[in-house]
Amino acid sequence: MGWRRPLQRTDVTKARTIYLNEPHRNSFCKNSISTAKYSLWSFLPRYLYLQFSKAANAFFLFITILQQIPDVSPTGKYTTLLPLLIILVISGIKEIVEDYVSLLLLNAPNPTALGVPSRNVWQVVLWKEVNVGDIVKATDGQFLPADVVLISSSQPQATCYVATSNLDGETNLKIRQALLETAEIQTEKQLSSLSGKIECEGPNCHFNNFIGTLYLNGKSPVSIGPDQVLLRGTQLKNTDWIFGIVVYTGFETKFMQNAVQSPLKRSRVEKVTNVQILVLFLMLLVMALVSCVGAAFWNGTYGENTWYIGKKDHTSPSFWFDILMFIILYHNLIPISLLVTLEIVKSIQAMFINWDEDMHYERNDVYAMARTSSLNEELGQVKYVFSDKTGTLTCNIMTFKKCTIAGIIYGDRPCPITESSEFSDPKLLENFEEDHPTKEYIKEFLFLLSVCHTVVPERDGNNISYQASSPDEAALVKGAKKLGFVFTARTPYSVTIEAMGEEFTFQILNVLEFSSNRKRMSVIVRTPTGQLRLYCKGADSVIYERLSEDSLFVKETLTHLESFAREGLRTLCIAYIDLTELEYQQWLAMYEEVCTVVQDRAQSLEHCYDTIEKKFLLLGATAIEDRLQARVPETIANLLKANIRIWLLTGDKEETAVNIAYSCKLLSGHMPHIQLNANSLEATQQMIDQNCQDLGALLGKENDLALIIDGKTLKHALHFEVKKSFLNLALSCRAVLCCRLSPLQKAEIVDLVKSHVRAITLAIGDGANDVGMIQTAHVGVGISGNEGMQATNNSDYAIAQFSHLEKLLLVHGAWSYFRVTKCVLYCFYKNVVLYIIELWFAFVNGFSGQILFERWCISLYNVIFTSLPTITLGIFEQCCSQESLLRYPQLYIISQTGDIFNIKVLWIQCINAFVHSFILFWLPTKMLKHGNSFIISNICQRYVVVTVCLKAGLETMSWNKFSHLAIWGSILIWLVFFTVYSFFWPTIPISPEMTGQASMVLACPYFWLGFFLVPIVCLIQNVIWKSNTCSRTLLEVVREMESSRGQELDCSGEFEFLSPACSLYALCALTASLCFALAGGYAFSQVEHAVISQEELVRSYDTTKSKTRRTFSTAFSESIFE
Repeated sequence: MGWRRPLQRTDVTKARTIYLNEPHRNSFCKNSISTAKYSLWSFLPRYLYLQFSKAANAFFLFITILQQIPDVSPTGKYTTLLPLLIILVISGIKEIVEDYVSLLLLNAPNPTALGVPSRNVWQVVLWKEVNVGDIVKATDGQFLPADVVLISSSQPQATCYVATSNLDGETNLKIRQALLETAEIQTEKQLSSLSGKIECEGPNCHFNNFIGTLYLNGKSPVSIGPDQVLLRGTQLKNTDWIFGIVVYTGFETKFMQNAVQSPLKRSRVEKVTNVQILVLFLMLLVMALVSCVGAAFWNGTYGENTWYIGKKDHTSPSFWFDILMFIILYHNLIPISLLVTLEIVKSIQAMFINWDEDMHYERNDVYAMARTSSLNEELGQVKYVFSDKTGTLTCNIMTFKKCTIAGIIYGDRPCPITESSEFSDPKLLENFEEDHPTKEYIKEFLFLLSVCHTVVPERDGNNISYQASSPDEAALVKGAKKLGFVFTARTPYSVTIEAMGEEFTFQILNVLEFSSNRKRMSVIVRTPTGQLRLYCKGADSVIYERLSEDSLFVKETLTHLESFAREGLRTLCIAYIDLTELEYQQWLAMYEEVCTVVQDRAQSLEHCYDTIEKKFLLLGATAIEDRLQARVPETIANLLKANIRIWLLTGDKEETAVNIAYSCKLLSGHMPHIQLNANSLEATQQMIDQNCQDLGALLGKENDLALIIDGKTLKHALHFEVKKSFLNLALSCRAVLCCRLSPLQKAEIVDLVKSHVRAITLAIGDGANDVGMIQTAHVGVGISGNEGMQATNNSDYAIAQFSHLEKLLLVHGAWSYFRVTKCVLYCFYKNVVLYIIELWFAFVNGFSGQILFERWCISLYNVIFTSLPTITLGIFEQCCSQESLLRYPQLYIISQTGDIFNIKVLWIQCINAFVHSFILFWLPTKMLKHGNSFIISNICQRYVVVTVCLKAGLETMSWNKFSHLAIWGSILIWLVFFTVYSFFWPTIPISPEMTGQASMVLACPYFWLGFFLVPIVCLIQNVIWKSNTCSRTLLEVVREMESSRGQELDCSGEFEFLSPACSLYALCALTASLCFALAGGYAFSQVEHAVISQEELVRSYDTTKSKTRRTFSTAFSESIFE
């Protein structure tokens, strides 16, 4: 696939044996990990490779070597070596500082301690000190430092909850359960006496697979599966403590097996510049060859009469010496100052990003951070943005937002917005307390929210907190609590609700589990009045088809559901049915029989559930908000206007991803969907080919379509036979949603687009599962979120909120692109102007290799005389104000397409410089044909400096005090230098030929005539070209509007660059995989197919009793700090 190798991929087939409490027999990978770009040993070779992969550095190294050959260099041995060393040292220091800062940030969270037993005494150790075979203890809230097999836990039935959002982006907690054979091992003595071994598969990248066997001395072997394994990067939740045996460490953990090596990134501008430097080198060789031919012709014609030169006859090898001499003479045609200038300019641009108060997140006091400055201009050319969902677009906080009960919507009226944006509508409680006709419906609705779930309450004094594997369930229970129906206690067979000043106990008879196929969850309860009742919550599609004909408020609720879905809220329908004793007993007998079935038990259970989940009476629906970060919809809308395409890559479920896509306006209600769900390569290929065929002429063009694909199908879609067709289909859609992806699949998607589409890609995420795609994309952006710092530490740029991406790209990106490209073009221009004059001078000096300009004047040309305009262009140039760039995102297309910097533009600039050099040499030479060569030399260089500085003024679009200071100051600096320099000798013994030159030149009337005439002749064509207003661009219109402070511009017409969306009738030929209806807002996050069923889970808790297991955690804490 052309995919880059991971950091360290280990042979999967190589099994391993881990001995318990025998550390000397376990020799495996250490747990110390560094993802820094350089190490102590790799810095020098890797850094030198990076630097000399730049064509300019490689060329000047070549010139430095040539200059060491005796009697070849007309400019000395060290005139190129010294600047090159300075460039390498400055760049090296910059790389070391950036990488060291990254390393400090990476190691900042590393001191997290874990308990490890040694000689019956617990020790607190750092992550890097954990080894394979160690028995570790982690407490609630801690991240796991390695892949661990669970031994026991503080929870009933030896279960524990882990948050895996770092790995797969899912918000719901996962349940893991220890083996029954180890569940009772809970003391230091038991752990220290544990004897045996674990045989398991070798390290691999598959999160959901694990094959192993536990051999305890004196006991039968026991199989270990993925339900007993806690992976590195997962966080322990709602569990006081766990014990585990480490099986994989360091780069052999499944998380690191999904990681990829940190790449060396170079911007597109740098790559184009490198190519053009190679072309300039070829041009230099042509100039050297022409000069050698000219020298041979001149020597053959006039050589015998030049007795005054004193030249000796040369043999044939002198031709090659002449070639080398002319290469060294013209080598400054390639701008060595460009590299240093760009380093300075980009570093200051990075500081501007770091200092931007608009990208300062005050709540956490986090500023944006440019972790590298080499990709600034790449921010201005982004075409595809690959975004994570959880924690990147959302706050990862579920809140009960709205509901509809008995056909009345609540939470839809204007009300004070609370900080948490939770449900707030006093009308609901008013209707409940004032005997409204819907009072009983409201009461039953709230009872259902308080009873139908798997949440566990925990008391801390008078406060009650809720622990749940599903954030949706927790939000609903909290919402009911806020409305006065407080879930207070759970026992294995009942739940207690406090409401209306009374306690109500519901007996839990059965839990009908949630699954993606069923899209619903039910509980059968006996109410406090003795009534048998089935409560159900689920998707509208499955609830509505099971409603009784007597059910009321069906149409009203459906209307409200559509309204909730348009707002991007996660909806659930709420319904119930009363059961008779006979119905329940008959069903219970069937249920108990199905529970003993060996084959296809899950399908049999679902069929059994269906037999009783029918003839529902609808109560209403809930709307949960997975709260988006501030300004996410507006940011996405502006990025779409800027011709940036956004792909959503998430490990979460399809329903959740689609829901969020509607919330953030990535999807719209009228946008058709192409859904790819297949279980085989053949089915995937057939589905993709069919959709490509149905698109017909629209294939390859951007259409108003959304493509939705899951991880299983994507595995086949990335097969080499299918991936090209899949990419063509994806590129034909305006939005792409990829769900249930592993971290490696995220990186593969980014690499697919990066490798096959000539466009700049950007990946943004906040979790460890996003690191692969962040490193793979041209530009990686990390968000400082709630999932740790892994994404930030591996990114190129770090921001605190997704909305900050708008200014990072549309303002800083566009500005940096304009500044860097103008800096590069100007450096090429000014070097070609000066050093092509040496070629013209060769025609009048007999191609002798003589230089026209004084050596120190040549050396200071780039360093002093023309450096300020270059740096000013690179730091302060603006195409227009930031307000305009944000108001008119369409301006981004100018930098995105690269029309202002490409091979054509660069060579137009070089040809322009070629013409200017011709004028700057021959016009003064003809004017002063009777003057000496030193006067002509100084006058020519004076005119060059003036012309080049004025050319910088013509290139400047945003004049400020620094621009004036740089341009006019540079001209003045040359005048002062020339005047002072002509009086150096003999006081300072250098350049005696310059003595008295200032008095002669400044007193010459021809000089002052040419001072005004020559630059005007050179630049008149440029002025005419810039003043051409026959076809105005959007940028020119906006700049004109800024200067005149006119009315706002309507970009919807003349300057709309987006291709029109395909009309609906053009899409009517699409297959049934296209979904034209408004997608429902259903989404529910819950554990499925866990090692322990939801019914077993709720029956294992009794919150009315004290938790004796917690005492061990307390003892542990006391022992390690004694």
